[in-house]
Amino acid sequence: MGELRVSAWKRHGKERLYVNRPDGAAVAWFDQKTGHLEVLPNGSRDEILEALTPYLTRPPVSPTPPLSAQGPTVAQSSSLPSAYDLALNEPGASLRAKLAELSPGLFGRSLAWLLRRRTEADSWRSGLVGERVVGRELARLDRHGWRTLHSIPLSPKNDIDHLLIGPGGVFTINTKNYPGMDVWVGDDSVTINRGPGRPHVRKSRAEAVRARDVLQRGCGFPVAVKPLLVFVKPARLDVVPTLHDVRALGERQLASYAPLAGVLLPKQVDAVYAVARDRRNWGRS
Repeated sequence: MGELRVSAWKRHGKERLYVNRPDGAAVAWFDQKTGHLEVLPNGSRDEILEALTPYLTRPPVSPTPPLSAQGPTVAQSSSLPSAYDLALNEPGASLRAKLAELSPGLFGRSLAWLLRRRTEADSWRSGLVGERVVGRELARLDRHGWRTLHSIPLSPKNDIDHLLIGPGGVFTINTKNYPGMDVWVGDDSVTINRGPGRPHVRKSRAEAVRARDVLQRGCGFPVAVKPLLVFVKPARLDVVPTLHDVRALGERQLASYAPLAGVLLPKQVDAVYAVARDRRNWGRS
């Protein structure tokens, strides 16, 4: 196709980047305000993305204020204060903080043990174990070009357990630890040992939408985010065949993501990771 050229175009309130062949023929255009990329029939998506990447990884031209009023994002600065760097989070960091607040004292633990009652802290402790297990599985993907972040805060009570970014795309991961239990995953809810429905599927969808909005706004180019619902060591995992937008799987199946590629270029992986790791970028919805 020859070396592609990118030119900026502004008119009637629209801001676009046009991609053209050396002979002037347009092969694609990108709307900087909406994030829409239109690839024309005579264009190659991979070559177009490669040509656009140097322009897209810069802060988008927009009348809206920057992501953080407190300072530049990682995409704009080579250094990130440790207080804002989510790459420093270990798997289950949010749950460890909750455990420190909720764990009963010696008397409370002894009473719960005598009465054989589970405490709220027991539930968080089980979740922490699950997130650590999944964290170890995700660490195996590092050598294949993937990046992982853990415990991304969305609000004082909610977070994204893990965010996986790599050549095969971007994935939010909602981890659930139900070892030795029968898990059934429906279109909107999950049941454990045929118990009441739990909104894990809906929550996974919402997390992916939130991540997509944050990353697209920060990167300035389209970022598709897919939700994963990962169960740790279930005795049985059944998923309805009609569930397509959320993938439910066991923690060992995460290894299958290692060879995936063709979605993000290396520069785009770097750009998405830079935006995602800055805690300040997640403060706006």
